[in-house]
Amino acid sequence: MLGAIAGDIIGSPYEFANFKEYEFPLFSENSTFTDDTVLTIAVADALIHDRIIVETFKSYTRRYPERGYGGSFIRWAFSDNPNPYNSWGNGSAMRTSSIGMYFPDPEIVLKNARDFAVVTHNHPEGIKGAQATAYAVFLANQGASKEKIKKEISSKFAYDLSRKIKEIRPNYHFDVSCMGTVPEAIISFLESENYEDAVRIAVSLGGDADTLACITGSIAEAYYGSVPEQIVKEVRNRLPQEFLEIIDEFYKLVSGIEIPS
Repeated sequence: MLGAIAGDIIGSPYEFANFKEYEFPLFSENSTFTDDTVLTIAVADALIHDRIIVETFKSYTRRYPERGYGGSFIRWAFSDNPNPYNSWGNGSAMRTSSIGMYFPDPEIVLKNARDFAVVTHNHPEGIKGAQATAYAVFLANQGASKEKIKKEISSKFAYDLSRKIKEIRPNYHFDVSCMGTVPEAIISFLESENYEDAVRIAVSLGGDADTLACITGSIAEAYYGSVPEQIVKEVRNRLPQEFLEIIDEFYKLVSGIEIPS
């Protein structure tokens, strides 16, 4: 989950910039959390406190309203209508990392990824993106090799993960769909050597940078075992206290570890 949040914050200054460079400052005065982080925290909160999903999403969004939400989502969050709006956007995938860390059984991971997606993203591609992300995090957290993760995700979700970043980057552009974001984020992880490398690759694609780095970062954290301590410190300095409390409670519950402040 921290890997997702760190990726979101690192990618935030480059979201609409068509930025295709690998070397860039990981943090600046413009680095901030977006809707990706807000809803990642909301999912974790709902999981560990058994909260109602719709109410939790609406509550968090209304408390943190100006964080770059999609138009359909923000209208849903501020309406009294609880019904989904058939979205295939990448918002279902960027918020789902904690599900892959929280549950020890793959079928339960897939069920919960679906449950947390369909309240808004009930389009098949929206559901698939959420499930693929959560399942990739689960596999990485269970110690699966990159080859196994690639094979499992390709087989189960029919994503083409055979492409290379150098082939994708030149013509890739801003894309808010699950089908145009999740495979590229997973490929960014597959080609990486460590957490920081994974996030840099994701941002350098020049697309929806914060969400790409959020999804990539969530898998990279699970696979490489942690987020570098200096990155964690930078991230914590940019988060509200209530977010920090959910993060700390989540990691203590799931991993039995204390996150360095």
